[in-house]
Amino acid sequence: MPHFDPALPVSTLPQMLLDVAAVERNIGIKEAWTREHGMVLAPHIKTTMTAEIVRRQLPGSWGVTVATTGQAVQAIEWGAARIIIANEVLFHGHLEELRARLAASPELEIYCLADSAAGVQAMAEVFEVSPRLLNVLIDVGTPGGRTGIRSEAEAEPLAAAIRSARGLLLAGVSAYEGVAPNTRTDQNLAGIDSHCRLARDIFDELHPVFEVDLPVFSNGGSAFQDRAAAFLPRSTSVNVLRSGCYVVHDHGTYQNVSPVHGLTAAVVVRALVISAPEPGRVVLNAGKRELAYDAGLPVIVSRYRHGALLSAGESAVLTRLFDHHAIVDQAEGLGVGDVVDLGISHPCSVFDRWREIVAVGDDAVETWRPAF
Repeated sequence: MPHFDPALPVSTLPQMLLDVAAVERNIGIKEAWTREHGMVLAPHIKTTMTAEIVRRQLPGSWGVTVATTGQAVQAIEWGAARIIIANEVLFHGHLEELRARLAASPELEIYCLADSAAGVQAMAEVFEVSPRLLNVLIDVGTPGGRTGIRSEAEAEPLAAAIRSARGLLLAGVSAYEGVAPNTRTDQNLAGIDSHCRLARDIFDELHPVFEVDLPVFSNGGSAFQDRAAAFLPRSTSVNVLRSGCYVVHDHGTYQNVSPVHGLTAAVVVRALVISAPEPGRVVLNAGKRELAYDAGLPVIVSRYRHGALLSAGESAVLTRLFDHHAIVDQAEGLGVGDVVDLGISHPCSVFDRWREIVAVGDDAVETWRPAF
């Protein structure tokens, strides 16, 4: 686990710090893992939405994944030529934007998801007059989960609706194993396997009616991609993995569940101890506005005093967040003016909190600006 120099030239605290070398190692490790498992990578760039990171991911990737039309537009501007929008695009204005982008760029490919005839109709109403066709993937979901059809019986009628719609191409199937809780219990893994198996079986069943030469079978997530890789189609396909969090990894949920060995947490938020109001308790100047907390509270990974690594406070644990404050208990040995680096769980929820991050490389310290 890398330690950031306590003397880094930061203009303010709290501050998000990023280890550029760790990011680059993570990219290489993930690309190799994906190849070894018969897949190609379309990283989900919603995790960071940072140009300098995405441009490092593009050369070794089949394409990129985004969540919204706005993110797709940003990805195009960063140089992406193949994009999966991992949602059903319904809003007329968003569809018109996609139509215009495709018309303006002959080399651009865009894939959207569909799980309903109404969604197919909404896309067709805009693309029926388009000079370029929109690739559509049938979205396969899981009971109690998010979007997506729930059974094989729904697949054929939806495929027929896409095929009959002008302006659309039936291009494959999409699933998402990461909707499950991030625990590797036997029960949870059995549910994930059932979902991945269903998506594969639907793909194989529909293979004769796909309208592209090489149909896409897509799965996503950074927690259980080994289970996705275990249920690849028996039919001809390009198997696209849509992981996102791997690129910066974390100190929490993915550290505990990811099957990809060697990934390194690349991000911390550096904060200042601003109060020691009670014995064993200190308060930091970072809170919900600066820290991700949806998948577990941050953990203290390093402590500094007067520019030197501090051994005291090893048992300190963050126990509560306010808007711009964090409560740390068992904090004996920490005092006002000390600096702490906080490791984050679930990196998707931290980049969008920062307009600027400090990117620390071997030879330079740069300011990068996420574009959410």
